[in-house]
Amino acid sequence: MAGEPQSDCLFCKIVGGEVPATIVRETETTVAFRDINPQAPTHVLVIPRVHYPDAAALAAAEPQIAADILREAREVAELDKVDETGYRIVFNTGSGAGQTVWHAHAHVLGGRGLNWPPG
Repeated sequence: MAGEPQSDCLFCKIVGGEVPATIVRETETTVAFRDINPQAPTHVLVIPRVHYPDAAALAAAEPQIAADILREAREVAELDKVDETGYRIVFNTGSGAGQTVWHAHAHVLGGRGLNWPPG
């Protein structure tokens, strides 16, 4: 069922405390933790506590939680002091966009130059 924890989801297991992660922030609706394969000095994932397979599904079902993820991305940027130099928020939606974990999540990247276009 949408929104319910999935037993085979890595990020649901992080939310549930079954899999360790370097957590930097937690709220009632989100968890933010350091990526295990960082692509920048700051690379933090911000995920909802509820399970939706991607950002589009989350935004359609629970737009307030989608907004919470963006708010927390800003908090992470401030915490890591990349808010003044610039940072990027990325939602990969679908395998063609590079999504590998089927739980909605935002990447917060900063601490180095981020060229455009990405990829």
